[in-house]
Amino acid sequence: MSVLPPDLTALLARCVAGRAHLPAEGTTVYRAAHLTETGGLFTLDVAGDAGMLSLYAELDPAAERELARAGAQAAGLAGVYLKRRPVEARHEANVNREYLSPPDPVWGEARPEVVGLEAGVPFLIRPGADLSTGLFTDARPARAFVRSAGAVRVLNTFAYTCGFGLSAALGGAEVVKNVDLSRKVLAWGQENYALSGLPAPDTDFLYGDVFDWFARLRKRGDLFDLVVLDPPSFARGKSGVWRSERDYARLSALAAGVTGPGGRVLALVNHAGVSAAAFDRMALAGFTQAGRRARPEARLGAGEDYPGAGHLKVVCWALD
Repeated sequence: MSVLPPDLTALLARCVAGRAHLPAEGTTVYRAAHLTETGGLFTLDVAGDAGMLSLYAELDPAAERELARAGAQAAGLAGVYLKRRPVEARHEANVNREYLSPPDPVWGEARPEVVGLEAGVPFLIRPGADLSTGLFTDARPARAFVRSAGAVRVLNTFAYTCGFGLSAALGGAEVVKNVDLSRKVLAWGQENYALSGLPAPDTDFLYGDVFDWFARLRKRGDLFDLVVLDPPSFARGKSGVWRSERDYARLSALAAGVTGPGGRVLALVNHAGVSAAAFDRMALAGFTQAGRRARPEARLGAGEDYPGAGHLKVVCWALD
């Protein structure tokens, strides 16, 4: 059983102070304290006046509540939700979801839904809904890149709540297709579009297995200027078991098949165990398999509110 840091109040105050500029710049959903700042014990995420406290070690219930209270006080939050993230969470999330992500706050007032801003763009956040609450804030620099990319036709795969697709549409893309295996998160994405006053026809939100959709789109002859690849680290689906550290070349090959001449592939991997060099090798192997030459055009990582983080690698590949 872990114990709370003796300097908890000062620690949280320093972390929150280091992000004070973000709300002033129109970003009210962000990471207020990262693992590299808390000794690997916890993270604190903020969305408006709601907090999401993720625990990476076991605490007794009284310590959980005290940590939530201290986080709320430091960040000025009305309520804090708890996320327990043991090593075995991948399996636990399917069999013990309510324990890992209790639907009610561990401290303070309930906030079932909050609209948080990212660079002024509204996103619907559901703090108590699940371990994932609507937006992966570490990918904020990648979403900004997509918004400024100037792509006309964009394919956003593993879309989740469609943050990349929304960013492309706000950046002026004329065609954006969002693909995900969950109807629930695609509907959530449509709500995000509506918050920004954008049309969200069902034809732009493609339900189903991403690998199947790659085959369908290629058969139809659909080509895109920008393809976004943001897969989970691990998943089971109709196409079998996916592991990003093993299978990324297969994904980049499929992406190349629907990327038009001179187009780009924005590839993300969220896995601390995959080095930047290994990620490059896998992506290039897939492009080569598809008969395409590629060069890295841009490299990105997690946002500034993730100091010292090395889990997220983002590479934009320019194809021939």
